[in-house]
Amino acid sequence: MAKRVAVLLAGCGVFDGSEIHEASAVLVHLSREGAQAEVYAPNIPQMHVVDHVKGQPTAEQRNVLVESARIARGNIKDLATLDVKGLDALIIPGGFGVAKNLSTWATQGKNCSVSKEVEAVLRAFHAAHKPIGLCCISPVLAAKIFPGCEVTVGHDTECEQWPYAKTAEAMKELGCRHVNSQVTEAHVDARNRLVSTSAFMCNAPIHQVHDGIGSMVREVLRLA
Repeated sequence: MAKRVAVLLAGCGVFDGSEIHEASAVLVHLSREGAQAEVYAPNIPQMHVVDHVKGQPTAEQRNVLVESARIARGNIKDLATLDVKGLDALIIPGGFGVAKNLSTWATQGKNCSVSKEVEAVLRAFHAAHKPIGLCCISPVLAAKIFPGCEVTVGHDTECEQWPYAKTAEAMKELGCRHVNSQVTEAHVDARNRLVSTSAFMCNAPIHQVHDGIGSMVREVLRLA
């Protein structure tokens, strides 16, 4: 039987939704490994809409489920319908939508709240001892919900290659252990069954980001 993996999206586009390359890489690697992806998103308004040419917010209003459906080619389900019993694992790609639509990390950092619906899903997989894969910024969700967990967002020292390294420091303040890693690597927290990879937290060639996501997907499936 193919393993069934829920992929949770947060919109469409790096600045206000799911990072498209990361989401695509997750789906490609799941397919390559013979797993069945089931794509979900919350049926909620986006925090805001960003013009990805100008990098500036616009007056538009969009829905997270409707926008995520673009990545899923329309084959998507409302997060409210997710039943952990029929699934083997959960993977959450990154993108600012995680920090804006699934949580308030973008505006509140370590003092953020996680969407009740998203938190309930994460807790359900964790309680069922089913693995959770996290890309890029999405490990902050685990850091907020599971104190003492181990995750990676790459490195904790800011430089040209690691422009978002301060995220690691904020996560440490939440009581989690941050593990430095390379972009092609995934870190496994065996106790909490969490697998994380830095993806575009690193200023790296896209093929290296793709390879790191492949490492994460394979570890998630190994644990499933």
